[in-house]
Amino acid sequence: MTLAEVPAAPAVPAAAVPAAARARGLRKVFGSTVAVGDVEGNGIDLDVPHGAVLGMLGPNGSGKTTLIRMLLGLTRPTSGTAELLGRPMPDSAATVLPHVGALVEGPGFHPFLSGRENLRRVAASEPLLPTRDIRAAVDAALERVGLGAAADRRFRGYSLGMKQRLGLGAALLLPRRLVVLDEPTNGLDPAGTRDVRGIIADLHADGATVVVSSHLLTEVEATCTHVAVLQSGALIAAGELSSLLDADAAGLVVVTPDVDLAVSTLRAAGASAYRDGGSDGVPAVAVSDGPPAPEIVALLVRAGVAVHEARRRRPRLEELFARLTEGAP
Repeated sequence: MTLAEVPAAPAVPAAAVPAAARARGLRKVFGSTVAVGDVEGNGIDLDVPHGAVLGMLGPNGSGKTTLIRMLLGLTRPTSGTAELLGRPMPDSAATVLPHVGALVEGPGFHPFLSGRENLRRVAASEPLLPTRDIRAAVDAALERVGLGAAADRRFRGYSLGMKQRLGLGAALLLPRRLVVLDEPTNGLDPAGTRDVRGIIADLHADGATVVVSSHLLTEVEATCTHVAVLQSGALIAAGELSSLLDADAAGLVVVTPDVDLAVSTLRAAGASAYRDGGSDGVPAVAVSDGPPAPEIVALLVRAGVAVHEARRRRPRLEELFARLTEGAP
């Protein structure tokens, strides 16, 4: 039996689940430190839709890991409620967590056992993985995360990136309905980062919901369908990535071979215009603080500029993130 054929027990009916993960008024306080929520007693409200790939963003200390731990039932909230696959957490942990793969705050394994032996111990504790399928599931997981050749080396001799790969392998021992990855590319080289991107894409294609906490905005933009941005314990933005970027769109990009003429024409008309590389290095002009788009196009055409394309300028996630967190405490 292959890994893809390992059956998942229908303990949590998908049709009955309104969201893969849900937080309502969720707040966590450690002594005098508010880790999640605000000092006024307000908590976080967040929904993670089924089948989404949600990127959880925020600087160090913003509350990402604490929020993830509360959703997984690893930490009890000070106030508010958390649900996973439609069940309250942590009370339903025994029912829900077999359907969830997670890598949180780095992997922890026995240092004197090999990667393969460590994964077999983890697999033996999986209630949905039959004993007869453990060997095949472990081998498949090791290959999937790129540790096939190093499977029989002791864990203590692994590099940080290899340890991270093994933790990811433990989360992927069998098909999951939800996969939660806290900084999964920590310690990985560019090739390892690409591998993680491919794994996330495969999980999404298979219908799993994925929550990824990361500080690599380019990776989040490349892999995620939704984002949630945290700052100082507060949720400052959440939703579909494309909608958030479109809502923050400003200005216009004009694709033209006549860049210099376009820039001088637009500046003479009072618009802010500058040379832009455009997508794939195609010559273009970025325009802001000027007339409406139809007037800009008409102005350029009258000036003899060859306009190949005109579209709204969509910001990168990095720009959106900077604007959202600018000036926040």
